[in-house]
Amino acid sequence: MILGTKKHLSPMSLASFLSHPLTTQKNIYPMKKIENISENKNYTAVNIGKFDELGEYSFIHPKTNQEVKGKVFVKEATKTTGTEISFTMLPPKTDLPYFHFHNKDEETYIILSGSGYYQVDDDYFPISEGSVIRVAPQGKRGLCNTSDKNMTYICIQSKENSLEEHTTDDGARVTVKPKWKN
Repeated sequence: MILGTKKHLSPMSLASFLSHPLTTQKNIYPMKKIENISENKNYTAVNIGKFDELGEYSFIHPKTNQEVKGKVFVKEATKTTGTEISFTMLPPKTDLPYFHFHNKDEETYIILSGSGYYQVDDDYFPISEGSVIRVAPQGKRGLCNTSDKNMTYICIQSKENSLEEHTTDDGARVTVKPKWKN
């Protein structure tokens, strides 16, 4: 649903949608497709398009059976094994229509444009371009866009306490000649 607009699908119509030959798990974004740029055994590169066109993405939420517009998940497209990353566009003067929590995963939200408020449990605070918010799994979270333009944000979801090494502790420098300098 685009926030403020509800389009309910009955379980039968959702089942029909999911069993249709043109609908597969990879094809659950019927409005716009993620473009595969390049990949090999060590990487996958995709393009979701311009952030101001996120409203062209759509999927059926597996728990509510409602159409959700303006959000795209890239875990399957990028074949990640430790994170889920989503990009969301929240229209001006709208709320995320629900609060939620997770059982095992923490989330980090990165606000790219727009401004509003973020709430975790009973605390709320202003957010705007450049805000980064980490929420523990059990934190009941939600947000709103109070600005006159679209709010665009990235949400990175990963299992809490799963990162054993990070930054320079988990890497090593190597000598490679950049192909773009040929």
